[in-house]
Amino acid sequence: MTSVRLRLLVLALAPLILLMPLLLVIGMTRWTTDYDKLLIANVESDLRIAEQYLERLMTGTGEELLGVAGSVEFARVLGGDATAQQDFFGRKQAALGLDFLTFLPGPEANTAAQRWPVIASALAGRADTSIDIFDATELARLPGDLATRARIDLIDTEAAVPTDRKVEDRGMVVHSATPVALDGHHGVLVGGILLNRNLDFIDSINALVYLNAVTGGERQGTATLFLEDVRVSTNVRLFENVRALGTRVSAIVRGTVLDEGRTWLDRAFVVNDWYISGYLPLTDSRGQRVGMLYVGFLEAPFTAAKRHAILWMLGAFAAVLALSAPVFLWMAKGIFAPLERMTQTMSRVGSGNLSARIGPVKAKGEIGEVAGHLDDLLDQVQDRDRRLRAWADELNQRVDQRTAQLREANDKLEDTYRQLVVSEKLASIGEITAGVAHEINNPVAVIQGNVDVIRETLGAGTEPVKTELDLIDDQVARISVIVGKLLHFAGPGEGGDQAQVSDLKVVVRDCLVLVQHEIAKGEISVRTTFHPAPLVCMDAGEMQQVIINLIVNAVQAMSRDGQLELELIPKEHSGVPGACLIVRDTGPGVPEDIIASVFDPFFTTKRGLGTGLGLSISQTLVQRAGGRISVRNRPKGGAEFSVWLPAADSEEALAAQ
Repeated sequence: MTSVRLRLLVLALAPLILLMPLLLVIGMTRWTTDYDKLLIANVESDLRIAEQYLERLMTGTGEELLGVAGSVEFARVLGGDATAQQDFFGRKQAALGLDFLTFLPGPEANTAAQRWPVIASALAGRADTSIDIFDATELARLPGDLATRARIDLIDTEAAVPTDRKVEDRGMVVHSATPVALDGHHGVLVGGILLNRNLDFIDSINALVYLNAVTGGERQGTATLFLEDVRVSTNVRLFENVRALGTRVSAIVRGTVLDEGRTWLDRAFVVNDWYISGYLPLTDSRGQRVGMLYVGFLEAPFTAAKRHAILWMLGAFAAVLALSAPVFLWMAKGIFAPLERMTQTMSRVGSGNLSARIGPVKAKGEIGEVAGHLDDLLDQVQDRDRRLRAWADELNQRVDQRTAQLREANDKLEDTYRQLVVSEKLASIGEITAGVAHEINNPVAVIQGNVDVIRETLGAGTEPVKTELDLIDDQVARISVIVGKLLHFAGPGEGGDQAQVSDLKVVVRDCLVLVQHEIAKGEISVRTTFHPAPLVCMDAGEMQQVIINLIVNAVQAMSRDGQLELELIPKEHSGVPGACLIVRDTGPGVPEDIIASVFDPFFTTKRGLGTGLGLSISQTLVQRAGGRISVRNRPKGGAEFSVWLPAADSEEALAAQ
């Protein structure tokens, strides 16, 4: 019902719906970008203030040290005893806020100058101040407990560069040296401030930088001094009242600032929150980057402010859109009502109610005319539907009658076809078996007669060839049996000879003797593998017929120098124990498109050389004995036929299945 309203509403409000969000997105993107630039510019300004404070501290330390070196009191003390010197240096050190203050005579200054460029500059007559890193040994040599103050335990920090170090025992020192050239006294006045754990220094930077309430406020603005990537002085909190001393900066910041020497001005994750951050590399008197000066303020308040502004604008846009839709719908009511009635009517017609009509509408002009024409068209549709239904009923009756007639004719045709197939098969088998009986039995009779004549003629002289003559008798009898089995092929389930317990190993060896001439003619090598297998229950002549057929087919499938493999193994089939004979060749194999038809009667790939009954008869004989015969192609080439027969002692179990 609301689809027409919705479409017209979208059409009317499309400029507001599409253009306003686009303008909002562009405006908010530009505003957010400028806002982020302003924050970066702010933190850059804060970083410059912190840098200037550090430079002022270094400059002030150098100037104060220069003032001490030029004082009359210092000249007088140098001429006094050691106690007076110690007292003087202690008072000046406390007054200037230094952590150590000492005078190095010429020889000592020359030695120290080899390690510290600031002392070398002082020996050259120039006062110098720089930031230097003192190791634990050097801190221990200085007066005061500086080595203990500098020692900070490292805390595992997420995203930092992995390290095996557990403690930071080096000290970052504002190192200042001033030349001393008084009567009889030449050397260097050296002083310094240890910045490790120097909370007054870092809190002074924080107070100086974050005077305003925008980026400052309680714990929003932070400052930190890094010795390399370790926080040695900071007001960043790890917990409520615990400063994050010993935590380390992230690997990406370290790489940018310390490795590349660039100032970092971007957002960064600091200990446990995101900050708008500035990192400045610090160099020592040798020009090496040894630390960083950091200032930054929490990103969260500004992110919340941006989010609040975006939500406010989105809310204002939604309010304008919500007010515009009802006003438009009220103004367009005269268009919506007739169109909705038309939509409802068409929906009822589509559901099958062809009598639904729009009826009179109050709207004038094109919409009223369309409603009237639609009712006229629906009248015509209902009349044509009535006539089509009558024609459809009549057509369905005629189709049902013809369908019944066709079904009856089809049943008769199928019966006739089955009878023709059976008749054709029986005729083919009768013709073949008659030819076999005539062509085989007569030569067999002649062979058997001549063998009998040989026995009668030679009498006792047949002893040397008795085995061969007996073998001829056995094979003549086997030929007669084969012919008989061929005659029974038309009805393979109607009976056969009594089965007998046979050892497949013996039967296979007899078969190899019978087909030796075929094997020799094809120059085929034979490999037999006989594993201990149970005896089977099947007529030996039938078993010979099956094995000889498989061997001859394999020999014919191979070219010269092929290999025939015969393997006998014990095997269970469906839980019934038995023996399995596997016949493998190295021929081309059976084409995959005909492998399912090789056991069909009269199917042959050797046109003009065979009847296509060999494998079909073999399958019938094996199945009659309760066995299974199958074929597959070997992965390395050649065909593999498997003949499985149940064990002789499992015949009763097989028959019960």
